Amino acid sequence: MTLFNDLIDGYRRFRETCWVDQRERWKQLSHAQSPKVMIIGCSDSRVDPAQIFDTSPGEIFAVRNVAALVPPFETAPGYHGVSAALEFAVTQLKVEEIVVMGHGECGGCQAALHSAFDGAVPGEGGFISHWVGLLDEARDGVIAKHGEGEDALHAMEHAAIRVSLANLRTFPFVVEREQAGTLTLRGAWFAIRTGVLHLLDNATGEFNAA
Repeated sequence: MTLFNDLIDGYRRFRETCWVDQRERWKQLSHAQSPKVMIIGCSDSRVDPAQIFDTSPGEIFAVRNVAALVPPFETAPGYHGVSAALEFAVTQLKVEEIVVMGHGECGGCQAALHSAFDGAVPGEGGFISHWVGLLDEARDGVIAKHGEGEDALHAMEHAAIRVSLANLRTFPFVVEREQAGTLTLRGAWFAIRTGVLHLLDNATGEFNAA
């Protein structure tokens, strides 16, 4: 098991190798960042976008949360972390692409599928229940078609990506740029068991191996 002291050992290896090898890159990044792609991914420890896409520092602007979800646009009082990151990426960094990346064996999608934390209070699953409640409508459709087994979980994972993409299109500043052709939205799903990335075909609505 990796603990914080192990992470410090890793930092020292990074400082002695990767940082030295890319010193000029880090020097450039100390002045500004200019990523072209935003990735909205899951917090799951097994699906680090930078590792999966083999990127260098500064190449992607990443936001990670349970089940890689994007809430719909709203202006009600509250702390809108995903919305703030989205706004910063689109209006300030002017990213050209947004990728919503889900994955296999997603615990958040599993919780949504089985209503695992329904009725729970904060600290015992209440926050999780409220968050994955964004998938309630999609869950009903998945269960009606696939039941609640492994096929249903994969369908739920795919549905979550579609929900997030649909919610992205409730943000006026996203829609404006997508319609202008300066911003492209994409869906992706990473299979942990096989290491294969699947991309959403917007024309067919299906996920195909990259």
